[in-house]
Amino acid sequence: MERRLFLKNATAVSALTILTPGLSFGNKNKISAGESAGNMQLGVISGANNPEEDLKLVRDLGFPTCQLSIEKYSPELAKRLTASLQKYKLKATSLICMGPGAYVWNFTEGPATIGLIPREKRPARVERLMQGIDFCKAAGIPAVHAHFGFIPEDPKDILYSEFINTMKPIGEHALKQGIDIYFETGQETPVTLLRAILDIGTGNLFVNYDTANLVMYGKSNPLDGLKVIGKYVKALHAKDGMYPVNPVELGKEVPIPNGEVDFPKIISYLKKLGFNGSITIEYELAGRNSEYILKTKDYLEKIISSS
Repeated sequence: MERRLFLKNATAVSALTILTPGLSFGNKNKISAGESAGNMQLGVISGANNPEEDLKLVRDLGFPTCQLSIEKYSPELAKRLTASLQKYKLKATSLICMGPGAYVWNFTEGPATIGLIPREKRPARVERLMQGIDFCKAAGIPAVHAHFGFIPEDPKDILYSEFINTMKPIGEHALKQGIDIYFETGQETPVTLLRAILDIGTGNLFVNYDTANLVMYGKSNPLDGLKVIGKYVKALHAKDGMYPVNPVELGKEVPIPNGEVDFPKIISYLKKLGFNGSITIEYELAGRNSEYILKTKDYLEKIISSS
């Protein structure tokens, strides 16, 4: 997994307990493991190559849910992961399943390196997704999710047709296993994503709604995007950013709430939609910044309880 954010988020989770022994959130209304704010549950991204240690950190932070990143899938690891989730009373909401190969997160190299759109990378990445779906089944994880690439806006583009035809057997395999597939927003407009979900049509395709990606890729105002694909949103990444001002580079990621994402309005609209999924804190720049994760957790809890 070359994607830097997974490693940095996992590092951030680990660093919180390292830098803040005896961690206490100092909030009488805090969310503890197994609890939720209303019907929305907060979570973090975590590695799970060593689930006994990795998931203990998530539990100690007081988050009830987590999205997981794993390097190598195996039946033995699935058993260990299931046992650890049960032990720490955690819910794994999805398995982030990407690669193999490098992903370049910009406008010039991204279309040729991200997801299943690049032809030469498809076979290995399809195989990885199939393995991830089987691992989800074995470990009791309800969904697999990924960036699937710069899906073409033009439905008559040959790459669009190839993508739909590539995704159909993946979706059908996941359906047989009882697993959902989440598209993470970013490289495509909400309308294009809606079209792809309907054209693939396996009935188990949903959205991991990354609020900042829609801004940073210049694809949509996050609130407006919900009006297009809100009914398919099963999970949300709490992340903030700015619109791009350079045609080569994505917009800048910034800490919540310093960017363009209006989280009070986003969460209020999700409630109107009846959303009861997970809100996962994601911040690629966090590194070992324990203050940011804790501050954002408190910020989101207050919005959820008041909106």
